[in-house]
Amino acid sequence: MVEQDRGAGILRGLLDRIYAAASVVAALCLVGILIVIVVQMCARWFSFTFPGSAEYAGYLMAAASFLAFASALNAGSHIRVGLALTALGRHRFWGELWCLVIASAASGYLAWYAVRLVYWSWKLKDISQGQDATPLWIVQVPMAFGACLLAVAFADNLIALLLTGRDNIREELADQSHAE
Repeated sequence: MVEQDRGAGILRGLLDRIYAAASVVAALCLVGILIVIVVQMCARWFSFTFPGSAEYAGYLMAAASFLAFASALNAGSHIRVGLALTALGRHRFWGELWCLVIASAASGYLAWYAVRLVYWSWKLKDISQGQDATPLWIVQVPMAFGACLLAVAFADNLIALLLTGRDNIREELADQSHAE
């Protein structure tokens, strides 16, 4: 039993580090957006062209969003139906179970098709229609990775709920503020 607990602790730590690393990369993508915008502004001031700057900012925004989803889920930053779950009282477990089953299925579906999108973009050598002409599979990889990570996070929370009776999602910030 001790060996099983130690293995679960190692897996929990690994998943938490992966979620945190993805959120750091998401933050770097936001810094990248800032850099692209500043370079675009400077290029305009000095009458230079920066082709594809709007597309690069969009690619970085999609990457930042998807890479941050898993970490935000476990931090309790996603909108949850806390009021409805609280109203369930002693049946809260079943409400959370239902929510996590649906969310795991939906995020798994999203991840499956995000990975397929990358594959087909690579296979068909699809490029963006903007001035940058970037191969789309390159900019779709972070989105697909983030979608897969979100699916893993939902499945992780579902398994934790089934095994321990509690998920890994921290209390919502609004709920925490009432204790002060």
